[in-house]
Amino acid sequence: MTGLLLVVSGPSGVGKTTIVHRIRERLGGTFSVSATTRPQGPGETNGLDYLFVSPAEFEDMLHRDEFLEHAEVFGRHAYGTPRKPVQESLDRGELIMLDIDVQGAMQVRDHLPDAFMVFILPPSEDELHRRLASRGRDDTEAIERRFAEARREIALATSRNIYDAFIVNDSLDRAVDEACELVTARRSTPPAS
Repeated sequence: MTGLLLVVSGPSGVGKTTIVHRIRERLGGTFSVSATTRPQGPGETNGLDYLFVSPAEFEDMLHRDEFLEHAEVFGRHAYGTPRKPVQESLDRGELIMLDIDVQGAMQVRDHLPDAFMVFILPPSEDELHRRLASRGRDDTEAIERRFAEARREIALATSRNIYDAFIVNDSLDRAVDEACELVTARRSTPPAS
């Protein structure tokens, strides 16, 4: 099979991370390890969970054009997807996966136009709001902020020609089945160069 970079995006609360993990369980493949300037947390392994780098190291990587995509999150910490390990996985014919936002997906599309981009949608805005609230992680103000951001992200994703497929997560098992079928089909018949 052909190597494939699978980019999965979707708003908070839509289940994208669970879907990506289930795809990996079924189809194999690896997750791309992001570089970050945030401090290493307890139980995290450098090079496995993240590549923890100093702000100066991150800037050097940026200037050497070593990222497929990068962003500063909440004005505090930078995150980026190193290009070299992704390219090495593709050259070996492997499936490599990224779970990133729409802005990052737009950058990846510019660098690797053959990447397979999938956006996960909620069944409805009401259901997304319910999921965000039921996670029990945030207060009301944070939930409303996340919901507003989710609506902006969905609008951006659906108004641009970035994604190859949209999957509605109305049933986790069905969404995973659909994602796996799409990935398998894409690896069997890669796009013409």
